[in-house]
Order: sequence, then structure tokens, then C-alpha cells
Amino acid sequence: GYAMQCRVTTEDPADDFRPDTGTIDVFRMPAGMGIRLDDGPGFPGAKITPHYDSLLVKITAKARERSEAIKKIVRALKEFRVRGVTTNKSFLLNVLQHDDFINKPVTTKFIEDHPDVLSPIISQDRAQKLLHFLGNVIVNGPEDKGVQQGVDSPHATVEPPVF
Repeated sequence: GYAMQCRVTTEDPADDFRPDTGTIDVFRMPAGMGIRLDDGPGFPGAKITPHYDSLLVKITAKARERSEAIKKIVRALKEFRVRGVTTNKSFLLNVLQHDDFINKPVTTKFIEDHPDVLSPIISQDRAQKLLHFLGNVIVNGPEDKGVQQGVDSPHATVEPPVF
């Protein structure tokens, strides 16, 4: 069988893996058959400081074939959500989904030979945008389209999220 492990950290690969600090707003762990989690200080509201290890969680996937272990750990990383601090999640996904990593022998020069894996994957954060929009509508009421120009509305104007 095969096992693969990823260390999800609060490090920014695009900034020479410099640790990030801040408060975790969203934290959702993956799960599933063949996935093991060794978690650290990650939870909503956690303060990430520069005084400790940047590890959030170690995700380990096991399977009979290497390709299946890769698929499991990629799925787990895609399910994993962290908002509020920068993580190395996109770097890990870029490596694990790279054709050369999947189909060729890998050496310690892999990152040097493939610097494109350091480029971040931009998250759309659709769920948070939608929750923010719905919260504003619930608290402030819907936008009043029937109000005349120049007349104050009792409702705040809320723009729907752009995805």
C-alpha cells in the first residue's frame, strides 16, 4: 500500500514560505475513508501568532495504489477550509495535481524544476460571500427598488455577491 502526508501550515509559498499570523475565521476539517488527521491549533477564533509552529493539521491518506492515495489526499485538501490566515494548501494541491508528480519519478529538485507550483490558487470564498449577503438582507431588509431617487430608504442597500 501507499501513504502520503501533507502538512497544512500557515505559511505563504508565494512569499518564500513566510509564516502568516491572524485570526482563523473559518475552519473545516476533511474526513473520509483512508484519511487520518493529526490536528493542531486550528479552530474558528484561534489566534495564530509567530511564536509557535505554523502547523495547522497533518493530513495522511492511505490506499493500495499511489494514484488512489493522491486522489484521496487531493479530495481531503479540497474539502479543507481555512479563512483568516494564508495557508500552503494551494501549493500542496499544485504539487499533488502536477502531471510530473503523478506520472514521473520525483526528486528533491521537484519544486526547483517546477516553480509554477508556488503560484497560489485564488479562492472564490463563495459560501462566506453568500452568508454575508444573506445576513445583511436579514438584518437590514431587502433592497427597496421602488424608492424614488433622492428619498431615503429605511433599508440599507445590499449588493448581491459576485461569484
